[in-house]
Amino acid sequence: MEYFVNCNTASLAPYTTPLDRPKAAHLYRRLGFSASAQTLDLAVGMNAGTLVDSLFNQALNQAPLAPPAWANWNSSNYPEDDDLRNEMQREQRAEFSLSYAKGLLNNNLYDRMSFFWSNHFVTELDIYECNPFLYRYINCLQRNALGNFKTFVSEIGLTDAMLYYLDGAYNNRNNPNENYGRELYELFTLGEGNGYTEQDIIETAKALTGYVERGELGCEPVAFSADRHDEGSKTILGQTGNWGYDDVIDILFEQRADEIAEFICRKLYEFFVHPDSKDAAGNAQAIISGMATTFVATNFKIAPVLSELFKSQHFFDDEAIGVIIKSPFDFYFNFLKESGFAHDDTTVASLVNYAGLLSQRLFDPFDVAGWQRNRQWINTNFMIGRWLTIQTILQDFFDADDEQFRSFGLSICSNCGLTSNNPDLIARQIIDFILPKGLLNAPEYEKAFAIFRGDIPPQYFEGGSSPVWTLATAMEGPTQIFNLMQYLARQPEFQLK
Repeated sequence: MEYFVNCNTASLAPYTTPLDRPKAAHLYRRLGFSASAQTLDLAVGMNAGTLVDSLFNQALNQAPLAPPAWANWNSSNYPEDDDLRNEMQREQRAEFSLSYAKGLLNNNLYDRMSFFWSNHFVTELDIYECNPFLYRYINCLQRNALGNFKTFVSEIGLTDAMLYYLDGAYNNRNNPNENYGRELYELFTLGEGNGYTEQDIIETAKALTGYVERGELGCEPVAFSADRHDEGSKTILGQTGNWGYDDVIDILFEQRADEIAEFICRKLYEFFVHPDSKDAAGNAQAIISGMATTFVATNFKIAPVLSELFKSQHFFDDEAIGVIIKSPFDFYFNFLKESGFAHDDTTVASLVNYAGLLSQRLFDPFDVAGWQRNRQWINTNFMIGRWLTIQTILQDFFDADDEQFRSFGLSICSNCGLTSNNPDLIARQIIDFILPKGLLNAPEYEKAFAIFRGDIPPQYFEGGSSPVWTLATAMEGPTQIFNLMQYLARQPEFQLK
């Protein structure tokens, strides 16, 4: 697959051209997990700013997942028998995973952002192994996903999942643990080696001591114990005093505001616009600098930064479309949203499982640095896995109801009904809907057109004013759509969004 170079020279000025379907699809693919043709058609002709505001309003008014019955359990609430306890915990996780996955499908920007932050403020369920901790961690991500980043940093560090994952729950004055202090700077706010020293980490670890009261029953919330906190003087980022947890956050954001803004805005840019932000011409850097200026000016509010970006000429520039490799969740969920095929909870759970097989396990990034995204999703094994699973998924949908493939094609094409007997015209509209930038060139389109025509004799497409073949009436119609989708799903362009 050809890797894209960032050639986007457009600015952060508002994009004012009325949206067409490809631009609307681009917005929904980046701000959520895509959308159906019907949803996109409602967006056609709208002003980008109006649609972005609508999506932000939806996200800002969205409620977090309701607490499950076990949200505040501890180990005493589970059966003593190991097998029964493990089975109950697995059932709870499966139920919660499904609820969250359905949110990813339906909540657009709200859970696109909570999912993004889960790969920034990383924890691994396999490490802390407590379902109530998982719920409270996800709740923190959802509540803060578009809020104030300083508040977010402060809250996430005291979630039980994070305290256990990065050893904060074992960080006491007699034996300071540096894990969280290091990642606070290196991964969460500043970037590796940017604006802090090893001594800052040592001193920060001392300031973060004391959150070590872990209860006696297991799987209990961590509490602060004043007698386990280091009360000595510490010097952090040039500031000296008897600092504690809140002081660390205040000092960090006061002393390193510009560094934090640049680091976070670059990460947002690479996730939402283009994976290569450090282009030779410096065009992306100018955008990131503009985002960072907004971030600092709004006292680290996330929503204004993203709103400005998503409404910009830079975001909607052709050079920004189809340049990010789909993660496994994008690969499966975008397909499900775009096709509109009938599905149930079993379908969604199956897609979550497939994503895990391709190394994107929900709630379990493979290390503290998270899923590295983009090019790391493409290797021989992962590509074969994508091809085989999407083939199975398409076959299952076809076996369940082949007519939904015809309906999918008709929803895309404005002239696919009883009047058009031009299979190439119809196939092209379907191709250009499924692939963000279509196929590479005319010969590639011809190959796809041939797949769509199949074995139907040419004269069936040449019926004059009363065509013999139309997508709406042809018995072969569903199979033609199925074959075309099977073919497209194996193309490099299908891997992009």
